[in-house]
Amino acid sequence: MRVITGTAKGVTLKTPEGMQTRPTSDRVKEALFSAIQFDLPNARVLDLFAGTGQLGIEAISRGAQCGTFIDVRREACQLIQENLRRTNLAGKGSVVQSDYLAYLKKAKGPFDIIFLDPPYAEVFLETALKLISEIDILANSGIIVTERPVGKELLCDFPSLERSRDYKYGNTLITIFRNVSSKDLE
Repeated sequence: MRVITGTAKGVTLKTPEGMQTRPTSDRVKEALFSAIQFDLPNARVLDLFAGTGQLGIEAISRGAQCGTFIDVRREACQLIQENLRRTNLAGKGSVVQSDYLAYLKKAKGPFDIIFLDPPYAEVFLETALKLISEIDILANSGIIVTERPVGKELLCDFPSLERSRDYKYGNTLITIFRNVSSKDLE
């Protein structure tokens, strides 16, 4: 796993042993960042289920201003810090060890881009989307990028979030939501 482009282009990121973290493939990551390339410059990024930190690190490498990386596992947080050092982006990233719900309930935004790539077998994605749509941490016209397996549907509508179409890459679905809260209409 490597940083695809930007200031840290080509840097190999350290990955954990075992199956607790499922890194996004380079093919999916390339497509995802092509879809959001115009949202990246100077963006404040939240990588909520950070794992290795690869999505937030890629965003910073491509021009995002800063990133906040959240993971519940101590080992994952240590790995993210190491990957930030490897890429010389440590000064632009902060790592917080926390459960995603606990973090969201006290989070201070706004964030321009939020990455949600939780463990596939859980309902974390729907729960996180619902809570983010109810609290004020997503900037006006900010986006949420979700990743899930083919076959896992997102059946709920989320207040203040407009859903784009699904992008399918192999067994992975990417969906982008944009903040369209009433404060954008004023």
